[in-house]
Amino acid sequence: MTDVAKASAKPSAPPLRKPAAEASAPVRWWHTQRGRERLFHLLFLLPALLYLVAFFGYPVVQNLLMGFQRYGIATFYTGEAPWAGWDNYAAVTSSAVFSRTMLNTALFTVCSILAQFGIGLAIALYFRRRFPLGGVLRALLLLPWLVPVIVSGTVWRWILDQDNGVLNRLLGGLGLGTPGWLTDTSLALLSVIMVNIWLGIPFNVVLLHSGLQEIPRELYEAAELDGATGRRAFRYVTWPLLRPVVTVVLVLGVVYTLKVLDLILGLTGGGPANASQTLATQSYHLSFRTFDFGQGAALGNILIAVSLVFALLYLRANRRAVDE
Repeated sequence: MTDVAKASAKPSAPPLRKPAAEASAPVRWWHTQRGRERLFHLLFLLPALLYLVAFFGYPVVQNLLMGFQRYGIATFYTGEAPWAGWDNYAAVTSSAVFSRTMLNTALFTVCSILAQFGIGLAIALYFRRRFPLGGVLRALLLLPWLVPVIVSGTVWRWILDQDNGVLNRLLGGLGLGTPGWLTDTSLALLSVIMVNIWLGIPFNVVLLHSGLQEIPRELYEAAELDGATGRRAFRYVTWPLLRPVVTVVLVLGVVYTLKVLDLILGLTGGGPANASQTLATQSYHLSFRTFDFGQGAALGNILIAVSLVFALLYLRANRRAVDE
């Protein structure tokens, strides 16, 4: 055998193998295409998360801490806010105004929600019918909702003025007297509730009308064959299918009504003699009129706790509505 043949007969060298550590290295989740997509989505959410933390998370945490501190004007100069424990909560709950404030908040919320929902549902049912200029009327109905609340409060303050208001001029011309809608302790809360009802009706109409539009007309035709028309059709067809939307409307309405502040400040300022004072306006009064920020924060935290209960109910109702 020649040297060339011997050389060609030698076995070839085995291929190089990668080190064991390199072969068994785990694949990171961001190295995969799906991982990169998830990271890309998180980057889009990052600005919104930073906004929520900066403008919602931090103020809420700061307010919670302030409710347990003696926080006043001197704190802005000295930077000292001594720990007060539960003293601020004890002070606001034992004050003579607290019981009146809680009662006013309950009356303001319950009366506003019931009237807004009842009138809104009636209007939404009416707008299910097709008639000339129906779309224009629905658009005009949104005006109270689109106008800033402080502007609406100013206009209604002029309308309800005892001496120069449009309403009292009309009543005086009819010989019915000129009541002090915003200055009488027995009428101030009623007047605020009336204006808040006017503001909240469009919100109820929009959501309830959207829910009614989702109900198939075939169901009404089938119910009509079974003799269910009018009120019976509403009871057995409309209401069961509209119930998820109703739950969301009521819970959202309660949360929005509990925190109404600018409307009451624009109309009565919580007066006269605390006749229209609510938790929101009393918290504002303690913080920015008496400058007791600790007690104002404590009362605000009570309002946050009440709103949080209804917010949790809303999330649960919204999940149930989606599942159904």
